[in-house]
Order: sequence, then structure tokens, then C-alpha cells
Amino acid sequence: MFHFSGFNMMFPDGGRNFQAAYKCFSVSMLPGNERSDVEKGGKIIMPPSALDSLTRLNVEYPMLFKLTNKKKTRTSHAGVLEFVADEGKCYLPYWMMDNLLLEEGDILNIESVSLPVATFSKFQPHSTDFLDITNPKAVLENALRNFACLTKGDVIAIKYNKKVYELCVLETRPGNAVTIIECDMNVEFEAPVGYKEHSDQQPAKQQGGQAAGSNEPADNGTVLEEVVETFKGSGVRLDGKQKKESQMETPVLKKVLPRGVPDYDFQFGLLRFDRSIKPICDRTQDDGETTGEAGSDADSFHGTGFSMKKTRK
Repeated sequence: MFHFSGFNMMFPDGGRNFQAAYKCFSVSMLPGNERSDVEKGGKIIMPPSALDSLTRLNVEYPMLFKLTNKKKTRTSHAGVLEFVADEGKCYLPYWMMDNLLLEEGDILNIESVSLPVATFSKFQPHSTDFLDITNPKAVLENALRNFACLTKGDVIAIKYNKKVYELCVLETRPGNAVTIIECDMNVEFEAPVGYKEHSDQQPAKQQGGQAAGSNEPADNGTVLEEVVETFKGSGVRLDGKQKKESQMETPVLKKVLPRGVPDYDFQFGLLRFDRSIKPICDRTQDDGETTGEAGSDADSFHGTGFSMKKTRK
């Protein structure tokens, strides 16, 4: 066994398996320009010596690695993005360090592995805000392009519209760890954490089956009356005279009709018109005769009429 940089351990070239131990750090600790692209995916950054060893060992592509935190007995899987880290160090996305319960500078064991191609995966969002996304499958598909593999039990983080969403990987097929590079994978979503389909709290009902503060009619079909006060305050005439009592505004009784009951006997293509409206009652004129339109017009206009045509004497 050979030792490099204190923490980098390689097996002889005769083996087909790559194993190494590095001090791991989050991407924010990477020297140089900010590498936000690493945080968006599921790939790590390793030192150049790892690439040399992998080349000599003829490790099959794509390069996939099993990440193990032996102190916490936590494992995950990842791909590699670049080989530009300092010797003896590797850099991980912050969400991956959370899954592995790693602190800055902890020792991480890395081993090359071969994973089956994914056929199915199931995710559960950690927040109901994920429901606000119009097309979550398209968003997830676009985000997973920066991932190389998925591990059952991991909580991955994807960024969409400047907001980070966390999703738990509930299930993967055909194994607990799969590669998602160049594959056709079916995706399902579980209800988000904290999501309730029906609210447990119901509004308190008053007597008569009516909710408190509600103007809706009772469920038994009874027509209720609601008093609506219009134009509160006193009115003033333009000529300065006192307003007559007959001209005072009176409260208006507003009838609240019962809710409509669906017609369970409805036949498709048949129109039915509501005939429950009562006809206009015949009104009695001063002479005692009853007419239809004449009586209605007489009651509608109470003023005195004048004729523009002068009568001859």
C-alpha cells in the first residue's frame, strides 16, 4: 500500500478498485472563484493524483464513487466533476456533507464502484412550497442533469427560481444506489412533508346549522333574512329644508336564498327553465276594475301628466 499526502492511500496498480481517504471540505472552502455549479449537483472535486491512479487502474466510465464516513457509519454515492483539488483534500456539495454528517476537515473514505442503471425513483419534498412549481417533473429532470447517481435515503437539494428545494430519495430501482447517466427513469412524488389534504379544523356551527359570521342559508333549505343598513348617517337637502320622515332611509331586508340542489335526474341535452317565479299579480285601479298592464303602469307612475297638445275650446 502506498501513502500520498498523509491521507491519500492507493492500492497497487494490480487491483481494479480505487480506494482513498481525504480531508473533505464544502465547496465554499475551495480556493479561487466561487463554484456555485458544484452546489447544484451531486458531483465532487478530487485531487489530480486521484485521476492518475484511476487511469492506471483502468476504472470503467462513468467514474462513480462510494463515499463513507466511518465515524458515523454513513454512506452515499457521487460522481466526480473535476480533479483540481489540493492534494489530500476533496470538496463536496454542502447537502452531501449533511447527509454524511461530516464537518469541515473530517476524513472521508472514497471507493470506486459500479452501479446499475436506474429505472425508477421516488421523491418526497421536504416543504409544501414544492407544490407551487408548475411542472415539478421537468424541474427535477433539469436538476438531475448535474447528478451522476442517486442513493436511497439521501436528501438532495435542487435550486429553482433562486430557491433551494430539498427532496428525500425514498426509493430507487433496481438497487439502493443507481446511476442516472443516460437512462430512462420513471419518477414519482410522495406528498410533501407537512401536507394535509383536508383541514382538521372545521368552523364552529351556530344553532340552525349556520357557521359563525356566515350569511349563507341553513342546510335545511330555510330562507333567511339579513338586515342590511344602507347609507348610514343623516341626509341634508340642498334647499336647506328639513328632510321629511318619509324620505328617511330604512334598513333593507336582503333575502338569502338557499343553496341550489343539483338535479340528479338531469338528462344530457335537455334544457330546463325555472318556472318557480310567481307572475305579476293584477293590480286594482281606483274604479275597481282589474287589468294587467294598465294596473301595473298606473301604480308605477304616481305623478301628474301634462299634454303638449292644447285642447280646443
